[in-house]
Amino acid sequence: MNDRNRPRRSNLAVPGSSVKMLEKAKGLAADQVFMDLEDAVAPMAKADARKNIVAALNEGGYENKIRAVRVNDWTTEWTFTDVLEIVGGAGANLDCIMLPKVQTAEQIVALDLLLTQLEKSNGFEVGRIGIEAQIENAMGLINVDAIAAASPRVESIIFGPADFMASINMKSLVVGEQPPGYDTGDAYHYILMRILMAARAFDKHAIDGPYLAIKDLEGYRRVAGRSAALGFDGKWVLHPDQIAAANEIFSPRQEDYDEAEMILDAYDYATSSAGGAKGAVMLGDSMIDEASRKMALVVAAKGRAAGMNRTTTFTPPTPTTPKAGA
Repeated sequence: MNDRNRPRRSNLAVPGSSVKMLEKAKGLAADQVFMDLEDAVAPMAKADARKNIVAALNEGGYENKIRAVRVNDWTTEWTFTDVLEIVGGAGANLDCIMLPKVQTAEQIVALDLLLTQLEKSNGFEVGRIGIEAQIENAMGLINVDAIAAASPRVESIIFGPADFMASINMKSLVVGEQPPGYDTGDAYHYILMRILMAARAFDKHAIDGPYLAIKDLEGYRRVAGRSAALGFDGKWVLHPDQIAAANEIFSPRQEDYDEAEMILDAYDYATSSAGGAKGAVMLGDSMIDEASRKMALVVAAKGRAAGMNRTTTFTPPTPTTPKAGA
């Protein structure tokens, strides 16, 4: 199996029809590159796009990134051939298949079975190739719990806002922004939280979808900040300028990472025999306990996955010596 704790802060979409963009992606600092065979590729260009992707994966250069391919959804005539040619041609250099417009758990099971057959027939480790499930319509959201639990291969649950907005008749043409007339709260809050709950319940990554106004970096940062604040692990990027913003927003701030590591060290010491085997202890002006440890572990894990280095160290308190005659 792959290390499925790998960061997915920035998920770069690259059309499989563009050899130039496939090559350029190798040098970009995205955590994941997904090569697209679906919406970014015209029907008549899909066959050539498959060949481009197989060649790019086998040529290499993406080794420090998660390598994924978004195939077409099961309602099309292309899905089987997408998976067959990509896995058969470059499965050894592929980490995940992204399945769009997932509506039921059975669609994940079908992909899992196909991947198993291809892995066996090509001599690959069975189960190594992961699945990313993209939720893009009302039916998919209703079934998101079952989708997340459908296969051990599932690594992430992804929100696809454009198709989702169309599926629920949302009155907007601007993907990622609030629809006209919705002036209180966040129109996407329920959708994001529903995906997040399913992902966390079954230990999967939760990924926010694209922000199509690629020249509006402040808008991207604002929208990404909302899903990051909820607990999402990352967001799609459609342009190289969005990558640094995603990597920053979905990583802890340095001061938060330092504090989280301090809490873990302090609580570990406090609960040890050397620290008095305490269940709660003061760290500065705050009391920390087991719940504090769990919260700190989340922040610390994100920081470690992002390659952050702490700038502070924990020093156990010096034991006090009782005064004579006390």
